[in-house]
Amino acid sequence: MNDSIKRVAAGGPMVLTVSALNERVRALLEDAFPLVCVEGEISNLARPRSGHLYFSLKDARAQVRCAMFRNRSMLLRLPPTDGQQVLIRARVSLYAPRGDFQLLVEHLEDAGDGALRRAFDALREKLEREGLFALERKRPVPAFPKRVGVITSATGAAFRDILQVLKRRYPGLPVLLYPVPVQGEGAAEQIAATIRRASTRGDCDVLIVGRGGGSLEDLWAFNEEIVARAIYDCAVPIVSAVGHETDTTISDFVADVRAPTPSAAAELVSPSVAEWLAKFERLGKQLRRSQESSLRRLSQQLDWIERRLIAQHPERRLERDRERLRHLTGNLHRSWQVLERKRQTERDRLAMRLL
Repeated sequence: MNDSIKRVAAGGPMVLTVSALNERVRALLEDAFPLVCVEGEISNLARPRSGHLYFSLKDARAQVRCAMFRNRSMLLRLPPTDGQQVLIRARVSLYAPRGDFQLLVEHLEDAGDGALRRAFDALREKLEREGLFALERKRPVPAFPKRVGVITSATGAAFRDILQVLKRRYPGLPVLLYPVPVQGEGAAEQIAATIRRASTRGDCDVLIVGRGGGSLEDLWAFNEEIVARAIYDCAVPIVSAVGHETDTTISDFVADVRAPTPSAAAELVSPSVAEWLAKFERLGKQLRRSQESSLRRLSQQLDWIERRLIAQHPERRLERDRERLRHLTGNLHRSWQVLERKRQTERDRLAMRLL
């Protein structure tokens, strides 16, 4: 009989060892529960040298032990901290040696980011179905704008970066700042209103809308539907430049052009004086080579025409006729001499016959 299962007497209750009981409970828990999503606050976080993470997830009335093994914890963008409110996806299990009920964490994210990410995905799907991201409606950025409008914070680093790039690439390009708050309560409404005002005024040929980097929550004003629809309705081409290269917002999808950073947006909307001067120099060299080649070809044609004119000149023709006349005269003279000799010979012969 299995050592872990015994019976006291025939028909009596089953007797389990502690390890057998825990194994059975663990199997029941893992079979009964699929992956579960649980939100709570991290406490008692431990990071042993193995790379695994161990912590408790708690709310106001209860807590549960959690383990996140190294192969999963290595995928985290940022390490979790005590007191952080998180959303986890986990398997329900039991640590059999101690009989501890626990969650084996497969995925962990900040609870705020998780809710915002779900809202982001829902709005993106909605606007995509409505056609706000359609490629055929996107307009190109003008090659030589007369004025660039920038909708961002007047005190942020993004505007300074844009000015620095424009000064380097095209110092004479006018820039019009539309100052707005780029995060916090009411920021989305002010950004949308400013976009509509810039569209109505038509002071600029292209608009840069954006800000510097930050968390998903910091960038959230550019994920609001009111801003997306203002960008869609704008009569002026818009370049979205929100955050860093890895950040993506709803504004990026709706805008005519998405720039990875504000500095890159300034590169996109401004012609480079140095590049154009170099291009002009290349074109000038090509033009000079083309002109020199054309002049050589025309000079050759002129020489050929001149030779033909000289050959066709009346004096040259008269000279040729005189030469021909001299030749014919010489031939005639020689023929006459031959004929005269023949006649003389004939006279001599007749004279001999007479004698």
